[in-house]
Amino acid sequence: MENLNNKDFAQKIKKDKDAIVIDVRTPEEWKEGIIPNALLINLFEPIIFQQEIAKLNKAKNYYIYCRSGNRSGQACQLMDSKGLNTYNLEGGILQWKEKLSEPSY
Repeated sequence: MENLNNKDFAQKIKKDKDAIVIDVRTPEEWKEGIIPNALLINLFEPIIFQQEIAKLNKAKNYYIYCRSGNRSGQACQLMDSKGLNTYNLEGGILQWKEKLSEPSY
């Protein structure tokens, strides 16, 4: 896991052809707006979370965020233990300065 500030997180997503953005918040938080193209995998549903990360491609890079950076840090640790390459948004979506998108369902 590498912790990235808002600016570095945004730049790496734009430049990384293997970037996958994952939001680990709840569905209720998800509805408030997301980082563009983010996938929702709720960390508070541990069985589903484990099932979903088991399906992920280890050749990709995963950019993880939550509301404040705590849950995403935990998610990164779990994902790293499965051999995935992760980046954590320090301070979570509260620190995101770019435009948010409406989630697609």
